[in-house]
Amino acid sequence: MDLGLEQGGVTVQQSFEIDAACCQTLKANFKHEVMKGDIAQKLVKDERPADVLVATYPCTKYSPIADIHGTRTGDELFLHFFRHIAIRRPECYVVENVPGMRKFAVVMEAMTKLPDYFVHVVCPVQSSLWLPQKRDRLIIIGSRRHFAWREPKAKRRVKLAEIVEDNPSMQIPDYVAKRLAGSYRDLPIVSDPELDDVAPTCVAHYAKDVSTRLVKDRRFPGGVRPYTVREYARLQGVPDSFIFHGGDRAAYKQIGNGVSVPVGRWIGRELKRYFAS
Repeated sequence: MDLGLEQGGVTVQQSFEIDAACCQTLKANFKHEVMKGDIAQKLVKDERPADVLVATYPCTKYSPIADIHGTRTGDELFLHFFRHIAIRRPECYVVENVPGMRKFAVVMEAMTKLPDYFVHVVCPVQSSLWLPQKRDRLIIIGSRRHFAWREPKAKRRVKLAEIVEDNPSMQIPDYVAKRLAGSYRDLPIVSDPELDDVAPTCVAHYAKDVSTRLVKDRRFPGGVRPYTVREYARLQGVPDSFIFHGGDRAAYKQIGNGVSVPVGRWIGRELKRYFAS
């Protein structure tokens, strides 16, 4: 989100992150202040004065996949962002999450019924407009005055073949073959660059199991392989110059937890339009 907002012309002053490796990554790529901490413990007074507050709190308990584990229960973190908006009263606020958040009436009421704010909800915002990745998101924009926010558009979509590395190097875990053979609950989702497939959603769990999402590649045994870290980042629109800290597992997690760069760029450009009007 930080990267996309900056590309859209927004100046990021501060970002808050609980994961240590992610904090290192942020510090390596941005000039703004990065503070490690839990939003549930963070005080509003710790924030610099700003025109916009942006929340990308975890989506795990709003996602349909949580039904498998019985954890689709919503999350209290939205209340802490609500607290910061209510006290700080910024000119605008932005919330990014999965479409499943709409199923939680209390969450949606808090995020869309704040007094003195005009609220615009866009859902789904599809990363596949720009990128070869299926990733639908809910975007909520609150502003102190009415504004005609524009829907996201793209001139062209990057093709899956464009994100594949020329000479990928990786050690493929044994469990990849086991999943392909049907040893697990579900088979992997295999995408074919030659058919211009759209890859499934990049997920943080890829850090623990790279067998769930594979790409066809005749250069490897069986003709398939996991995505490299760089390819996974490209699926999110992250440039190759971006530096990840913490090793490959941490990088996969950070990428899966991130916001597609073009989505952040669209939000940034719309915010610039708002403040210029």
